Amino acid sequence: MRPVKPARIQSAINVTPLVDVVLVLLIIFMVVAPQMHKGPDVNLPHTTKPREQGDEKNRILVSIDEAGGLWIDDQPVAPESFGDSLRAAAGAGQPDIKVVIRGDARLRLGMVRQAMLAIEDAGFHGVGLIAKHAGAEGKGD
Repeated sequence: MRPVKPARIQSAINVTPLVDVVLVLLIIFMVVAPQMHKGPDVNLPHTTKPREQGDEKNRILVSIDEAGGLWIDDQPVAPESFGDSLRAAAGAGQPDIKVVIRGDARLRLGMVRQAMLAIEDAGFHGVGLIAKHAGAEGKGD
């Protein structure tokens, strides 16, 4: 009788399950990413002009909700400490920081104007406004 040789182990990686998992994760992130935004839900005013809102780097997002509450990025801020909080959010070494207001469409113009004046008093100039394109649907930006 001849001795039986054990079968050689093949060390090949099966890539198909890895590709399946990566594609599923990609689809999940593509569905979830547009729904992620900072701050409270606000109903943005509609405009027919800009589609591009600019880049999100080097900017501070100030949100004003329906009740008039102020938010810096995703943190609520008291009106009394708004200027100090803006300067703290900007940091020391970034002179080209832009401030952008994301206000609810149901706000009175006076509330938005007060926020703009407070931003200018804090030392920031050229405040921007975020609006939603007239053909867009949904809340937020």
